[in-house]
Amino acid sequence: MLPSRLASQSAVVIPVPEAERAVGGHRDQLDRAAALGVPAHVTVLAPFVAPSAITAATIEVLAGAVGTIGAFDCEFPATAWFGEQVLWLAPRPAEPFRALTHAVSAAFPGYLPYGGAYGDVVPHLTVGDRPPGGVMDLGAAEADVLRWLPLQARISRVWLMTGNASPGSWRAEAELPLAAG
Repeated sequence: MLPSRLASQSAVVIPVPEAERAVGGHRDQLDRAAALGVPAHVTVLAPFVAPSAITAATIEVLAGAVGTIGAFDCEFPATAWFGEQVLWLAPRPAEPFRALTHAVSAAFPGYLPYGGAYGDVVPHLTVGDRPPGGVMDLGAAEADVLRWLPLQARISRVWLMTGNASPGSWRAEAELPLAAG
C-alpha cells in the first residue's frame, strides 16, 4: 500500500544490500518502492508510527525490541510469487524474520503488519509488484534473477524509514542493531 503524496509514513525494514546486484535493476523498473528510495529489503513492520509521532522514546522501544533477536545469516535460494502480481525472493530460514516482526509488533501492538491485511505474514524481498507490463515483465525478471541465486546475506540491523509517495522521498531515520549473534 503506497501512501498519498502528502501523507508521510514509516516502516521498519531489513536492508539486504547483498541482493542489490541481482534485483536492483529489476526493482527500479518493477517495484514502486524502489522509485521512492526504499532499498532491497525484507519488511519487518509497515505501516509503522506516523513520522510526526516518532520520538526518541519510540526509537528506544524499537531498538529494545529489535535487540531481542540475534543477528543471523540467511540465504535467498529461490524466487516465489504472490499470485501473478508479485515476484519475490524467499529467505531461508524465514523464522528469524518472523521473530523480528513478532518482537516489534509486540512492542507496538497498535501497528499490525501490512495493516492487518494478511493473516500470515510471509517474509519476502520484493523484486516486482504489479508492474505495468504485468506477468510478462515479472517473468523476464525472474529468469534473470535466478542466475544470481542463491544469495547469501548477514542480517544484523533494521532501518526505521520514513517518506511519502514522492520519488526518492524515503530515508533511513535510524539504524538499529540486532543482538550480537
